[in-house]
Amino acid sequence: MDMRNTVETKQQPQNRAVEELPRKYNFSLWNIWVASTLLKILLFPTYHSTDFDVHRNWLSITKLLPLRKWYFEHTSQWTLDYPPFFAYFEWVLSRFVPEAIARDGCIKLTAKDGEYGYLTVIFQRSTVIISEIVLFLALQRLIDTSRSLREKKRNFVIASSIALSPGFFIIDHIHFQYNGFLFAFLVLSLVEARLGNYRRCAFWFAVLLCLKHIFLYMAPAYFVYLLSGFCLKRRKIDTSKSFGENVKQVLFDTIIWRHLFQLGLIVIGVFTVAFGPFVYYGELDQVMSRLFPFSRGLTHAYWAPNFWALYSFVDRILIQLGKNIPGFERLACAILKKSRPVDYSGASSLTRGIVGDVEFVFLPQILPVHTFMLTLFYQILCLIPLFFRPSYERFLGALTYCAWTSFLFGWHVHEKAILLAIIPYSFCVIQDRKLLPSFELLATAGYISLFPLLFGSAEWLFKALITFVWVVVFNTSFNEVCHFSTTLARRAAALDRINLIYEFLMVPFCLFIQMTDVESRNFPILDRLQFLRLMAYSVYCGAGVLSSWNSFSWLYFMDDSVWEEKKEW
Repeated sequence: MDMRNTVETKQQPQNRAVEELPRKYNFSLWNIWVASTLLKILLFPTYHSTDFDVHRNWLSITKLLPLRKWYFEHTSQWTLDYPPFFAYFEWVLSRFVPEAIARDGCIKLTAKDGEYGYLTVIFQRSTVIISEIVLFLALQRLIDTSRSLREKKRNFVIASSIALSPGFFIIDHIHFQYNGFLFAFLVLSLVEARLGNYRRCAFWFAVLLCLKHIFLYMAPAYFVYLLSGFCLKRRKIDTSKSFGENVKQVLFDTIIWRHLFQLGLIVIGVFTVAFGPFVYYGELDQVMSRLFPFSRGLTHAYWAPNFWALYSFVDRILIQLGKNIPGFERLACAILKKSRPVDYSGASSLTRGIVGDVEFVFLPQILPVHTFMLTLFYQILCLIPLFFRPSYERFLGALTYCAWTSFLFGWHVHEKAILLAIIPYSFCVIQDRKLLPSFELLATAGYISLFPLLFGSAEWLFKALITFVWVVVFNTSFNEVCHFSTTLARRAAALDRINLIYEFLMVPFCLFIQMTDVESRNFPILDRLQFLRLMAYSVYCGAGVLSSWNSFSWLYFMDDSVWEEKKEW
């Protein structure tokens, strides 16, 4: 009896230490929310883009007009072109506009921009901060639903990296948008997918699509994952049976119709709530025409750092060579099999790209169908492995690949859409250390590509500082929590060094561009080269984004060990 008590006495401190171990770690995002909110309040006086007046106009539309006229209003050029749930969100915000702020110009339908005061700025920036509470709650749920201490540490790094993303600071709290609020629903959907709650996963993603339709880029991955993982039984085809018998087996034994109908009802129900009122008023066609305008060019005025930025850059180089080197035009036309005479009058369209077609001088013209087929091809490729192995890990990879491919090859892609690739990649990078170099390259190039969105020395110092701190802190953090890989090839090690050189060169590159921008006030020739500075950002960052995508593609298609569920989790 005494000996047993002695043994229990000796074991008690050890057991108590094991039980109290998790208490030493604070996995709450509360401190991050408080600190980041104070920083965001300090950003109130900074520059804001025309997107600020876009959302101010949407507040006015939903406040002053009946629902049936929302998608017909065109007093301002900033017409309502988001799905109905976001219009309802603007309607809710408009209910809280105080009378003094409404008189300040916040609620006013006008064709002119900028007819508002500082009270309107305070109110709208406050709505962005308040709406981001949904993102922090979603990220906290990601942490709280972890199954082990190790997984909780990894999810905390993911959540922190998203909560403190330079993209949200730059785009939402300076440039002005509501991306943090929107990505909260993507996070909720991914958390439910990790927990195996397929119905909730489908529900939150359907809500997200009705908030912003750009997330349709991710829809193929969701469709295949939910279909194969939740609605199909894994059965082998019996080659001894006839084709008709195998079809019958698939229809009646392989498909789980109950699950299929449940998902269908959830998605249809969400879309009915969103679009139902507009169907009732017979305005669905008008809504669709606003959501999917096809009159815009291949590239935006500021090229997004994707494949078409590099494509356009090559054409610009060929234009300059053709103008300045005798005989080059004839040689290039012969190599490119270009029969018609070169017309340099269309060269300026490469820098326009806001509305209208982009015309290439030397390279073949790109049509919307070309970008669609190219995007569809790569998406189908990545969906085939997901269909046969619908694991959560493979789903994250396919989701990232679909969004990333759409950004690289899509039609009229904005630079802000790079978040569609970075955020889901943050979830899957911890699966294997081999993914880390590609993620670091994407995040660094992607966030720096957002720099031209902001103007002014103060904004430049802030965006440079927060991006640098984020890259250093979270690249180190991800390196500590990533699943260790024992099969790092020499090819990967060599690419790591190249990536490191590329990322280090970002510092002098950004400093040089900023110096030329500052000195453009004193030297008119530098002021005339404004687009050249934008093109430098697009091309340099585009090379990094495309290189990162190539590395990710190799791992996605050629290394199945990256996408296997890790037993220790």
